[in-house]
Amino acid sequence: MGRTLQTTNQLIRDEMSHFNNFKRALRLDDQKRFDTLFAHALQHTAAISLANHALPFESVLLAMLLEQQRQIEQLEARLDAR
Repeated sequence: MGRTLQTTNQLIRDEMSHFNNFKRALRLDDQKRFDTLFAHALQHTAAISLANHALPFESVLLAMLLEQQRQIEQLEARLDAR
């Protein structure tokens, strides 16, 4: 039988579950932020699946950072427009 590989969504959710104890130790506001970060990673499953040279969590972190950078640039653009 062939080997079954995890989908990228499963990989991201597994990484998230590895941090359950960490999440539980956070304040409720930060737990929501934590969930938001992983939601951002889920928006980039295609890119994460193609980053096979990296450790899975490295790709997840880069996807999170990419979304944060996008938000920073949008906020800067709004400030510049004022």
